[in-house]
Amino acid sequence: MHHGMPDDSQQPDDAELSGGQPSDDVNGLPEWMVNFFSAARLGEYVRAAGGDATLAERLYWWNVEVSQAFYLPLKSLEVAVRNALHDQLSDRYGRADWWAAAPLGVNSLRLVAEATAECGRRSGRQPTSDDVVTRLAFGFWVALVSSSYDRHLWVPTLHRAFPRFTGRRRNLHESLNTMRLLRNRISHHEPIHHRDLAADHATLYRLLGFLRLELAAGVALRDDVPAVLARRPVLPKR
Repeated sequence: MHHGMPDDSQQPDDAELSGGQPSDDVNGLPEWMVNFFSAARLGEYVRAAGGDATLAERLYWWNVEVSQAFYLPLKSLEVAVRNALHDQLSDRYGRADWWAAAPLGVNSLRLVAEATAECGRRSGRQPTSDDVVTRLAFGFWVALVSSSYDRHLWVPTLHRAFPRFTGRRRNLHESLNTMRLLRNRISHHEPIHHRDLAADHATLYRLLGFLRLELAAGVALRDDVPAVLARRPVLPKR
């Protein structure tokens, strides 16, 4: 799934507004929802529901539910990718703090320095390599599979982290980055109901499978996403 990110700021054009198309009037929603979650946030759900406040309320809570369901497989992917890349690079450079020897770019080095400093502030001691690895965000690890590191990291080392992947590195990076963007939308409590979530889910499991089939199977046993997708509210056609 390289699926492009929808433009969340896109508004109905004049023809839609003048033609009686769905509005973002939140008056039909419970007052406490509007007070605590904001009319601006909820208006998007009202528009998606064709102006039906009852349907918009269902859609909002379903978006919360599906976001929660995606957390488990997405977090599993993030941790698994992080550890797989870390293991390969530790072996390659013969040290747990491999970033001190690897040819990292300026931005990657900055992120390592920030993670190290934050670990020190939180613990009050010299952070270990494991502390730093845990602190580094998913974006740091996804960037290691980008074109910037193709010659120096991917070709000699990092391809081994995905033993069941036989395609082009660029496609793997696109899929990982799509999962990163989905993870960020969920962590920022943004709408994801408009995405092709079944395709997102399939991409997630392809990536887990590239690491190890048993990993994908183990996560799937505990994954509620398919059940939640089956309860998706039916929205009016736009």
